[in-house]
Formats: sequence, structure tokens, C-alpha cells
Amino acid sequence: MNGRNEVMISPDFILVGLFPEFQHSIVLNFVVIFIYILAFLGNLLLIVLIWGDSRLHTPMYILLANFSFLEICYVSSDVPKMLANIISQTKSISYTGCLLQFYFFFSMCAAEGYFLSAMSFDRFLAICRPLHYPTIMTYQLCARLVVFCWAGGFLSILMPAV
Repeated sequence: MNGRNEVMISPDFILVGLFPEFQHSIVLNFVVIFIYILAFLGNLLLIVLIWGDSRLHTPMYILLANFSFLEICYVSSDVPKMLANIISQTKSISYTGCLLQFYFFFSMCAAEGYFLSAMSFDRFLAICRPLHYPTIMTYQLCARLVVFCWAGGFLSILMPAV
């Protein structure tokens, strides 16, 4: 220091927690872990059931299995860092980590919207065009919808993130 008051600028973001007391943060940590495990296992069970039963290999259930996998990724994009910051003393995230977390979180939000649209299109065809449903909603169309939902979700957020 040259006699001047120099301020060190940290390349990290400091996260302010909900509870300043450590006892409250431990309780919050266990509650969040419990909810995270329930969400993770519930979606994993749904995926295993759908892929394990050949009668459920229809477009509706294929979309639902992909949606469940998306939900696992969606929850896993934020919760581990949040759990680490709840019990951590530093409570910070790097600029790059924040940007990556932003990108993955909002990409999965966008993909979720696309999957909900694809699932509603599937149900629209099944209800409003029941006789044409097997010829319109083929496995090829279902596969294209799945690829579009995943790619669309990750590509649509690329420009705002950059």
C-alpha cells in the first residue's frame, strides 16, 4: 500500500444467508437435503419404472421420463452449491461458477417449458384426434420432440448468458 486506501475487489460474489446463527443453518441444511433427496429419488423411481416396463414405452411416458430426468438435473444445478453455502463460513461463489449455474438453471427452465409444451401437444392429439394419434405421434416424432426440447432449452439461453 502506498499510503492510499486500496480496496481489494474479490472476484467472487458474497451470498447472504437466511440465518446468521449456525444452529438454524444446520436445521435448514437438513430440511433442504431431505427435500432434495425426495425429489431426486421420486424422479429416479419414475424413470426406472418407465424404462423397466415395456408397456410404458409410449410417447407420453417417454416424454414424462425425459421430464423427470430434466427435473433431476434442474434440482441438482442449484441445491448442492446452496447446501455448501449454508454450512460454509465464506458463503461465496465465483463469477464463473455463478455464470455456469445461471446458464444451466435457466436452460433447464427453458427446456422444462418446451417439454411441457410437447407433453400438452401429445395429450391434445390423444384427446382431440384419437383415431389419428398413432399415425401422427410416432416414435420418430417423439424422438424429434425430445431432441428439440433438450437442444432448444440449452440453445435459447445461450445468447442471454453470453
